[in-house]
Amino acid sequence: MSSGVTAVVIVVVILILALAAAVAVSTRRRRLQHQFGPEYDRAVTDQNSRLRGEADLANRQRRVRKLDVRRLSDESRRRYAAKWMIIQEQFVDSPQTAVTDAYALVTRVMKERGYPVEDDDQAMADLSVEHAQTVGHFRAAKQVTQSAATADGATEDLRQALIHYRALFADLLGQAHSDQMTETSGSESQPANAQAHQAVPESSAGSEDAADDGVTGSAVENEHDIPGR
Repeated sequence: MSSGVTAVVIVVVILILALAAAVAVSTRRRRLQHQFGPEYDRAVTDQNSRLRGEADLANRQRRVRKLDVRRLSDESRRRYAAKWMIIQEQFVDSPQTAVTDAYALVTRVMKERGYPVEDDDQAMADLSVEHAQTVGHFRAAKQVTQSAATADGATEDLRQALIHYRALFADLLGQAHSDQMTETSGSESQPANAQAHQAVPESSAGSEDAADDGVTGSAVENEHDIPGR
């Protein structure tokens, strides 16, 4: 084989390997984007690099695979749903306490499902692997929870925090396909955050509209059965 032919063969092999590598990177990127959704863009921004962001997401996947993440039992889902209803009703008279309790309940559910909860940032990274569409709600709610701890949270901000917690809470319980969490008077197709928004009553410290507009909801069987007052 002449040196010219050998050179051509080497170039062709290099091109094939480069093409295969490009296809592999593109396929991996699409899979990460599909799985992580908005968390993909957040990771790329936080790492200030697409490659480093994708490496971070891949590390999250490997970490979560080593965790003993499991579904809740039917009894646990019913128990937690009942606790959420109490918190939701408590919001009417004590918004700050309700939001603080909502955070505690969400982290309790996370722990029972097998997620470490000692560090909130790590918990959010872990949740993003299987709950990428709702982990942002946890992040947003936590910011308000921190303000509530110092009595700086406005009532409407606290209500929004409870709505955010409700979205993640429903997602964590919904992974087990509980009928109590999905039968919502014909609104099964609504996303978790939309259902959550309808589920939170107005605080008695806020507008009188809560008593007049029939805002209702339930965390057990029907999210629209809790009175606004």
